[in-house]
Amino acid sequence: MSAPKNLADCYAHELADSWSANDQMEKTVRELAEAAGDDKLKQRLTKSADGIAKHTETIKKLLKECGETEKEHCKGMEGLVKEAKKHALDADIEDDDVRDVLIIAQFQRMCHYGICGFGTAKAFAEALGKSDHVSELDRITAEIYDTDENMTDLAERSVNLEAKHA
Repeated sequence: MSAPKNLADCYAHELADSWSANDQMEKTVRELAEAAGDDKLKQRLTKSADGIAKHTETIKKLLKECGETEKEHCKGMEGLVKEAKKHALDADIEDDDVRDVLIIAQFQRMCHYGICGFGTAKAFAEALGKSDHVSELDRITAEIYDTDENMTDLAERSVNLEAKHA
């Protein structure tokens, strides 16, 4: 994509960046799910990865409606993925409960990045009068918030407590 010249270009760029971010996050979340020791955590991460894949299909559709069909590599998510791998996957952690705490923390960092990107895209779509896009982006953002809250609940009710006793 070339440098943006107007708000429509900024919006398309944000969607293209989100597509790349989602692709990177989905792959990493599936790896986090495999590494998780807690069965509920594994299930929630797998469900989240499936949701990310659905969100990516929506992003592609919205981007196509903007006349674009290519994603743009997201360096922000690249950094978050590197951190997730460093702290939760590649680290020499012996206790599964401790690893699970770190998996949740890294997952939530990636979620918050997504919330920011989708919120920005929604603001651009609103300014451009793309109400159908706004609805889709609102739905995605609400699903990410819900996932984040569910993960916090899991951490506070069990995973953090198990790691505390490790």
